[in-house]
Amino acid sequence: MLKTKTRVSFSKNIGFRKELNQRVDAYFKAENISPRDNLTMYLKTVIILVWVIAAWIFTLFGPPIIWMKVLGCIVLGCGVAGVGFSVGHDANHGGYSSKKWVNYSLGLTYDIIGLSSYLWKFRHNFLHHTYTNILGYDVEIHGDGLIRMSPFMERKWFHKFQHILISFIYAIVPFYWSVADVNLILFKRKYHQHLIPNPKPLEMMILFGGKIMWLGLFLLIPIVIGYSPIQAIIGFGITYMTYGVLICNVFMLAHVLEPAEFIEPHPDLNIIEDEWAIFQVKTTVDFAPNNKFLNWYLGGLNYQTVHHLFPHICHIHYPKIAPILAEVCEEFGVNYNVYQTFTSALAANYSWLKVMGAKPKYQGIIAS
Repeated sequence: MLKTKTRVSFSKNIGFRKELNQRVDAYFKAENISPRDNLTMYLKTVIILVWVIAAWIFTLFGPPIIWMKVLGCIVLGCGVAGVGFSVGHDANHGGYSSKKWVNYSLGLTYDIIGLSSYLWKFRHNFLHHTYTNILGYDVEIHGDGLIRMSPFMERKWFHKFQHILISFIYAIVPFYWSVADVNLILFKRKYHQHLIPNPKPLEMMILFGGKIMWLGLFLLIPIVIGYSPIQAIIGFGITYMTYGVLICNVFMLAHVLEPAEFIEPHPDLNIIEDEWAIFQVKTTVDFAPNNKFLNWYLGGLNYQTVHHLFPHICHIHYPKIAPILAEVCEEFGVNYNVYQTFTSALAANYSWLKVMGAKPKYQGIIAS
């Protein structure tokens, strides 16, 4: 049983989600295709894993030329991000395959790249996907106070620099995550007020075994084959800073920008007066829907609204589901937020961070 503080309720039900689900189900039946177990996804997984393995081998055993080593680390970091975007993300949501063991096995790729799949499922699948952009519930918009993403978050003096320093913060996030995983599971045992479910012995073994494998692949093996500890640490740093900048930017472009809403529940009743599915549309933004490379590389995360409504469907199908969602939104008078390009969404995110860091000028912001 997942334990958290008093849960937020969603009071209205106007039939939006029911109608949307019916139309999406009808699409899969009409096309005679499965929401999961997609051949294109299998091929994509092979390509991404070969990308990572090839980049790792080239970086370690390729020509001893510095710029090639640096380039290899960057390409490897992009590949690791690809695993996070596409393979592990779908699998840990149960959207990769209809077979639980396939989802579970591929979900462990998160542990191999340094991120606990066990903790991620609680923090992301439950807290973030259920309570998107609600401060105190969606811990992914809290940033442990370092970044001010929500207008309801307390403003500190250093937030005025966040839009300038944000890329440097993104670069160190993967290292922080890995240390925080161990601290959370051994000592803290909760995300703010949300108690983490007790892990079974196997889950503990996977968490720590994954950390050992991760450090072995990216630090120990390079040292064993002849690289100095400093060289190994620099290469590891370049790889994971690349990964961090990519993975964090993509998350921010889905929720931390206008017109995504930050909705607070009723202070006494802990209720949000919206249907849950409509709440998801209001708090999420899609971007670059016509960019074929990003559609492939980001694992459907540029269709974040579709993903939040259908996390158990493989992201390969999102471009076809998006027009269905747009139709239903129009019929129900709900704004479906889409930035047509990656750069426009990126600019909107940096603009929002600048506004959140500035001295508040409107009601609802708490300043220190």
